Amino acid sequence: MLTELPPVGPAEGAGAAAWLLVALPALGAAVLFLGGRRTDRWGHLLGTATVLLSFVYGVVLFVGTLALPGEERVRELGLYEWFASGSLSVEFGLRLDPLSLTFVLLITGVGSLIHIYSVGYMAHDENRRKFFAMLNLFVASMLVLVLGNGFLTLYLGWEGVGLASYLLIGFYVQRPLAASAAKKAFLMNRVGDVGLALAIFILFAQLGTTQYTEVFARIGELSPGAITAVALLLLLGACGKSGQFPLQAWLPDAMEGPTPVSALIHAATMVTAGVYLVARTHPIYDLTPTGQLVVTIVGAVTLLIGAIVGCAYDDIKKVLAYSTVSQIGYMMLAVGLGPIGYAAGLAHLLTHGFFKAGLFLGAGSVMHGMADETDMRRFGGLWRHMPVTFATFTLGYLALIGFPFLSGFYSKDLIIEAALGGPPVRGWLLGGAALLAAGLTAFYMTRLMLMTFFGPERWRSLTPRAAPWDPSLESEAAPQHPEPGHGEHYHPHESPASMTVPMIVLAVGSVGAGAFLVIGERLGGWLEPAIGPVREVEEAVIPTGLVPGIATVLMLLGAGIAYLTVGRRAVPVERPQRVSLPVRAARADLYANAINEGLIARPGLWFSRALVYLDNRGVDGAVNGTAALLGGASGRARRTQTGFVRSYALTMLGGSIVLVAALLAVALP
Repeated sequence: MLTELPPVGPAEGAGAAAWLLVALPALGAAVLFLGGRRTDRWGHLLGTATVLLSFVYGVVLFVGTLALPGEERVRELGLYEWFASGSLSVEFGLRLDPLSLTFVLLITGVGSLIHIYSVGYMAHDENRRKFFAMLNLFVASMLVLVLGNGFLTLYLGWEGVGLASYLLIGFYVQRPLAASAAKKAFLMNRVGDVGLALAIFILFAQLGTTQYTEVFARIGELSPGAITAVALLLLLGACGKSGQFPLQAWLPDAMEGPTPVSALIHAATMVTAGVYLVARTHPIYDLTPTGQLVVTIVGAVTLLIGAIVGCAYDDIKKVLAYSTVSQIGYMMLAVGLGPIGYAAGLAHLLTHGFFKAGLFLGAGSVMHGMADETDMRRFGGLWRHMPVTFATFTLGYLALIGFPFLSGFYSKDLIIEAALGGPPVRGWLLGGAALLAAGLTAFYMTRLMLMTFFGPERWRSLTPRAAPWDPSLESEAAPQHPEPGHGEHYHPHESPASMTVPMIVLAVGSVGAGAFLVIGERLGGWLEPAIGPVREVEEAVIPTGLVPGIATVLMLLGAGIAYLTVGRRAVPVERPQRVSLPVRAARADLYANAINEGLIARPGLWFSRALVYLDNRGVDGAVNGTAALLGGASGRARRTQTGFVRSYALTMLGGSIVLVAALLAVALP
């Protein structure tokens, strides 16, 4: 049944200038892109300041909205008529409600910390100004996506995020791996974008509008089949942006960009867009149980894929990338469960923003001190040399695996409780997948911690490798910092304050954000005007009171197995090549790339070649053959025109004789 929507009021007071949220980072991007090398000396400061100012203003809007009664917290700011064509009139406006403001704080807050971190991380890069311009464009596009008051405005931000991600992932344009990863991300996202565009077309064709307020109020006018089609097409778009099955293969490859890009994409911006889309369009999904079921299945399958593959990689950033795939799967599973899961999924999205951003920045700090090395087999014992990085990374690790009373413990358990509810078969399958992934998460993250920070210092007998190196080593391409000369060893060291301070702030959020959001249902009450009231889990296959204990046991079991298999054994510097089939499958991303290539890429290539052949031999052949026929015939006919009068007279005489003979033959008996 469709949730009753609150009335939408005009944005007044501080909300009347909400366009500044987008304008500030957009202005920074424009100045840095157009200013050229004249802005090199201070461009990074401008890029950071614009996002910080946007965050401060977002806090002002949040506090002002929090002071309003619940029924007045949904407001719209109409800016201007974007374009009009026939019966289509699109207003460019912003929707200020608890859902959009929550994402504003996440995007600008975590984004600001990543900008500050990038000042130190990119200090030696000659293209630092371009990097900050792209970061600003990314943040501005994401803000348009979450603040837009209609599907077309959302689509504008959606495509802007796709462009910015392409630029950032391929930032090191001279590296083939980075260029390939950027192209892969761009193309796979276009597949999802087609689904989103088709959903918008159906809504306009059926309802004559694309504005949220009108669409959600009239969505019940559509037939059940049309509603389900729209829901599935929206899900396709969400799968593309959030790296969900079957479009998850691009997300780990996005690690080819600088590490701050990985933190921004995986924690605060791009991958959250799909979860936001499903939550924003909940009035549509509430009317189609089929659509909700497909969302939960996609989420459950994806969270298992990410957890399984994360167990087999040795690249620290790739492990964290597949962890993101898995954790976004948790969120998609939650929002697919409807009113019992919306708040849980969004709570995990927020806590994940803290600990995953902290983990990626921690990985960047490790790389900063290890000549941009990403292979964990070449690490070991780094806790002594990077104490701040180790401490903040440990808190993020504990939050991610669901250690009791840290942020991930509260938000992930909410999702598991919601997944265990409903019909027994669905509860066992979805809840079982969520619990299994919790154990796997503890395994691969404990393995990462042991290989990176504990054990013997394997790097002491090694020399930094010149990059780019063998892609099979799963590492990021060339470093952006100067490497030691040949024959020198690694010299791990702590990162500067511009990098460690953001990590400390994120570590604090990793510890306390979950309890603050979940206990007392603060987040659910805040989001109620936007997503409706939270419903309690009914008829769970496992009593909800036992879920925290079961999840904790599985977490300890996964961490214990990792300790026995990694912590108590010597880690070989070179990765063993002879491994079991399951490990080979996990290292091959469960053959996701092979499947995509076999089912889509190669058939598409063959089909395009067939079309080219048909065009060359068929269409062009018919046209060229007709032209040749006419040309040859005219050439031969031209030979009959000699220009001699005697020839023409003889021809006329011959024709006359033939004509007279024919007449005589007809007339005589």
